Amino acid sequence: MASTILEMRDITKTFPGVKALSNVTLSVEEGEIHAIVGENGAGKSTLMKVLSGVYPSGTYDGTIVFRGQECQFAGIHDSERLGIVIIHQELALVPMLSIAENIFLGNEHASYGVIDWNANETRTRALLKKVGLDEDPKTLITNIGVGKQQLVEIAKALSKQVKLLILDEPTASLSEKDSQALLDLLLEFKRQGMTSILISHKLNEVSRVADHVTVIRDGQTIETLARKDVTEDRIVTSMVGRSLDDRYPPREPKIGEVVLEVKDWSVYHPIHAERQVIKGIDLNVRRGEVVGIAGLMGAGRTEFAMSLFGRSWGRRITGTVLLDGKPVDVSTVGRAVDRGIAYVTEDRKTYGLNLIDHIKHNVTAANMKGVSKRGVIDDLRELAVANEYRAKTNIRTPSVYQLTGNLSGGNQQKVVLSKWLFADPEVLILDEPTRGIDVGAKYEIYTIIARLAAEGRAIIVISSEMPELLGISDRIYVMNEGRIVGEMAASEASQEKIMRAIIRGEGKAAS
Repeated sequence: MASTILEMRDITKTFPGVKALSNVTLSVEEGEIHAIVGENGAGKSTLMKVLSGVYPSGTYDGTIVFRGQECQFAGIHDSERLGIVIIHQELALVPMLSIAENIFLGNEHASYGVIDWNANETRTRALLKKVGLDEDPKTLITNIGVGKQQLVEIAKALSKQVKLLILDEPTASLSEKDSQALLDLLLEFKRQGMTSILISHKLNEVSRVADHVTVIRDGQTIETLARKDVTEDRIVTSMVGRSLDDRYPPREPKIGEVVLEVKDWSVYHPIHAERQVIKGIDLNVRRGEVVGIAGLMGAGRTEFAMSLFGRSWGRRITGTVLLDGKPVDVSTVGRAVDRGIAYVTEDRKTYGLNLIDHIKHNVTAANMKGVSKRGVIDDLRELAVANEYRAKTNIRTPSVYQLTGNLSGGNQQKVVLSKWLFADPEVLILDEPTRGIDVGAKYEIYTIIARLAAEGRAIIVISSEMPELLGISDRIYVMNEGRIVGEMAASEASQEKIMRAIIRGEGKAAS
């Protein structure tokens, strides 16, 4: 029988105005992969920050027992000394430092106060080999992809003699290939006897690698399931407190005339001037219609959307945009917004929100005229608008004065949506609108999309999840290598048909 490496008993953590954790219990066996799942805001990351010392002893109630000893961590260095290492969803790497410098930052091999770079690089090579990387230790972090950066974070954890590795949404920003490689690495670590805690919204990944799954809802432990009892439906029901037999809200589309039409849209790379990224795209969206854009990583979907939205990306942009049959100037973001086009970015933290400002200011940021009189902001009007959209999109927060950076991913996404809905667009482009959020929050986002379509807005959804596109779209375009290579009604589409269109498109692109 496996021994218990970690017990967290009756953990309670309170922030001003909200109880994030209430008597949470967690028991992890040595050498297992233990998954923690729950909706955004359920308390998963908060629990792991308590465990790792990010929230030090004295700021919470309850007991942590690690390897038979009760622990009181004053900070993250205390937990790391015992071998508890956390890798946060937002990678903590310095882009302009090398791989070796990042791995040993603050923990360099040194002799008499002088850093031994040869020793650091030799040790880095050995650590990189363990995680399946053969990069030069001198390579700058900025010059490697996100998937490799995630592996560097794991190598950094291994350098600290990790006994318990905590990964918070490690595959949220990774491609399918990189995600599978990371999961395979976790399974290899398990074979070597390492214990891991995995926080993930991707239930197929949880089902594949987890030995036990603990479900947290509204800051409380709901249940812990053994591998043999884990099913996606069981997890979903525990997470949201209800069965989600239908993952997508029912819709009766009422599709009208063409609102947006894009003709012969071409875009070149902003740095590599000779590289054409978008190649003569023709596309249209009707009033009340949800149009999906499918494609593999690198197909050019985001580049197309950003170039269309005020030329936010790219150079030498050519083509025509028509709204209600008339050519319009969308050459700047301001002009695009004035013409009724809005774009919800895939990277909400960098481009969509001001994380150090509160919800109220974020909601009104795209339409300051709507809360101003003669150029002066009406604070009461702004407060009323923020509360109105907080209710409309079900942003879970005690107050619109809460900092946006303190919200869960799903609630942050609702703030971004609220910002653009207040701008009252005719055309709404949603780029990966449910990336990094749980099934319950996804359903709420889908419901908002359905409501907007029912109001007569034209909606474009870019998503890497084919079931999502099939579930919410009326019509689907397929992109590959900067071209539209297929178009089909969602009712006639399937994942196989989409992939066939991509493969045929690759053949055309090569010819």
